[in-house]
Amino acid sequence: MSNGAARLRAAFPADRAALIPYVMGGYPTVAASLDYARALAGHADILELGIPFSDPLADGPTIQSAGQRALESGTRPGDVIDIAGALRGGPPVVLMTYVTLILAAGPDAFFARASDADVAGVIIPDLPLEEGDAIRAAAAAAGVAIVPLAAPTTTDERLAAIGARADAFTYLVSVAGVTGGEVAVDDRLRGFVDRARRAIPGALAVGFGIRTPAQARAIGEFADGVVIASHLVRMIEEAPTHAAAVAALDAYGAELAGALAGATRAS
Repeated sequence: MSNGAARLRAAFPADRAALIPYVMGGYPTVAASLDYARALAGHADILELGIPFSDPLADGPTIQSAGQRALESGTRPGDVIDIAGALRGGPPVVLMTYVTLILAAGPDAFFARASDADVAGVIIPDLPLEEGDAIRAAAAAAGVAIVPLAAPTTTDERLAAIGARADAFTYLVSVAGVTGGEVAVDDRLRGFVDRARRAIPGALAVGFGIRTPAQARAIGEFADGVVIASHLVRMIEEAPTHAAAVAALDAYGAELAGALAGATRAS
C-alpha cells in the first residue's frame, strides 16, 4: 500500500503549477471514460476522476448531466475505482465522490478497494470538517488522502482548521456555488489564495470555472495547481465521435500543460 498523501505532495512541481484535469467516470460509458482519462493523463500531474451520484450538490449542470448519463449506462462506484486501477503507473488519481456512496459501501471496504486500485486521494465535498471521523480513519488506514475544500466565504479560522487536517493539498473553489461557471481571475481570487496560503501549509489547487489556457496560465502564476473540469466534459459532449473527443482532449491537455509551463510564478 502506497502513501497517497506523499504521492500527491510530490506531484506538485516546484517550478510551475500542477495540471489537474477531471473526467467523469462512466461518461458516456466506462470504456469511453477510460480512453478520455488516458488521453489527459499524458499531460496531467494529478488526475481527478468523478464517481457519478444521483444528488451531486457541488456539481453544476454540465457535470450533473454527465453523471446522470453514467448512471443510466450502469456505472457504479466500483467501476470508477477499476478505471483508476487501469491508470496505474500514470499520475496520481484523486476520486471525487460523496459521503453517501462511501457509507453505502462501508468506509473500510471503500478505501481498501481504492487503495488496491492505487487511488491516492479522495475529495468528499459533503463531508463536514467536524464530522466523519470513521471515514477519515478508514482513509488513513488505507493510505488514501482526504483532500479538503475551501471557498472564498471560508473564514480565516476555518481555513486554519482545514490546514491542520490537510495532509496532501487543498482544493480552493474559485467561486461560492457549483461547478460550471466561469472564473474571474482578479484581485478577489488572488486575495483568497493569499489568505488561504497564510493559513494552510500545503499546496493549493484552484478549480471551478476555468476554461481557457489563458485562465489556467494566469491562475498558475499564484496557485500551486489548476483544476479543469466542466469544460473538458463539454468538449466530450460536443465532439462528433469518440475518436474526435479523445483527440480533442489530448490536444487540449497539451495546450494547458504548455500554458502552465509558461506561467511566471509569483515569488
